[in-house]
Amino acid sequence: MKTFITDNFLLQNNYAQKLFHDYAKLLSIIDYHNHLIPEELAKNKQFSNITQVWLYGDHYKWRAMRTLGIEEKYITGGGSDKKKFEKWAECVPYTMRNPLYHWTHLELLRYFNIDSLLDSKSSDDIYSETNHLLALNEYSAMGLLQQMNVESVCTTDDPTDSLTAHQELGKAKSNIKVLPTFRPDKAYNLSNVEQYKSYIKKLESACGLTIEDYDSLLSALLNRIEFFHQNGCRLSDHGLESLVFVENNHLNEGKIFSKALEGEQVNPEEGEFFRFKLLTFLCRAYCDHGWVQQFHLGGLRNTNHRMLSKLGPDTGFDSIGDFSQAEMMARFFDHLESTNQLAKTIVYNLNPADNEVFATMTGNFNGGSIKGKVQFGSAWWFLDQKDGIEKQLNTLSNLGLLSCFVGMLTDSRSLLSFPRHEYFRRILCNLIGEDVKNGLLPWDEKWLGKLVGDICYYNAKNYFDF
Repeated sequence: MKTFITDNFLLQNNYAQKLFHDYAKLLSIIDYHNHLIPEELAKNKQFSNITQVWLYGDHYKWRAMRTLGIEEKYITGGGSDKKKFEKWAECVPYTMRNPLYHWTHLELLRYFNIDSLLDSKSSDDIYSETNHLLALNEYSAMGLLQQMNVESVCTTDDPTDSLTAHQELGKAKSNIKVLPTFRPDKAYNLSNVEQYKSYIKKLESACGLTIEDYDSLLSALLNRIEFFHQNGCRLSDHGLESLVFVENNHLNEGKIFSKALEGEQVNPEEGEFFRFKLLTFLCRAYCDHGWVQQFHLGGLRNTNHRMLSKLGPDTGFDSIGDFSQAEMMARFFDHLESTNQLAKTIVYNLNPADNEVFATMTGNFNGGSIKGKVQFGSAWWFLDQKDGIEKQLNTLSNLGLLSCFVGMLTDSRSLLSFPRHEYFRRILCNLIGEDVKNGLLPWDEKWLGKLVGDICYYNAKNYFDF
């Protein structure tokens, strides 16, 4: 059966179609946050089959398969790649009205020119056809990015990373920039002191410094920030339940750090204070380096401890959290702003109930010479579907300036996820086109075309220093 992905997919009026096809469709992609594996890009990996490039690491698909009752051996277990693909194909018809249904067929069409629906009947043919194409040079890791007109991607990297893969990519003759992002979450997470001690040893090895007290920890992290900066990094990223601001005169971050190094358990109050102090230090360093700092807030992670112990984190057992966000976010940003050390900032919200909180918060800390200095980031994780994208765009429009928005990202581990930028662009153009159709906006084609182009590409191009 033929696909439903037509040229005007999601574009429900002539204005939307004009905006997409003439002003958005052909723009390059700046994917400033993802979880691609740099080593696969540096080696320009050639994938043996579509399961490897499409299903490995994709917890969106894994969750759907588990919901349908598919055995874990065909998801993350020891089942063959062909059998795993067959099981996913069986699952696809059941994903209707989940964004996976749209993404699946959009990706098959854009990368492989397959315009038929994926199900148990078409599974064998599609598996064979995609595997044949994946053997070609243009379907290597970098070739897949090239196909999607990708200009730059920013991976997510721990401070202890050697960045060897990024250095190799920097030497390669490619028109695609692959840059690291500094993700220091493990540096201030004292919830498990034994794991933390092991991490500090790894950090010592990476920077060549002995970390024996809090001051030497700060020196080590500054060392890594400088190293990342020299290797093209211009962004940091933090995955937190919420931002924290702690005024507590009886606690001392140095004593807490020493306590953790000695293997003594740190209580929650101490852990929160330590995270606040170290995160504040890092954010000031980002400002000094002219970086953009990103905060992904609101995720309730690792809810299923039996599966966590079996499969590890990031395997599909996280959800939206209902954490309090507003007061601590305001106080944290104000703390940095009070010394004029608030860097360019993007905050991503996972709980749709907090959209208005995030959108209004960003407006409190804009001003000066930087357009859209503090951004309400794109719909993230569970919200990067049609409804979630529209809600984020509408909230930003109502409470801020949509025209200053730096647009979409994949936040993905898959090299086949880049049509999500097209998905976003179509939704954006349709939203604006519907307003024109309903008499809410004038049909000023050149201006609306510029607005679309800025959101899809030019705002990000000007916002990031790479």
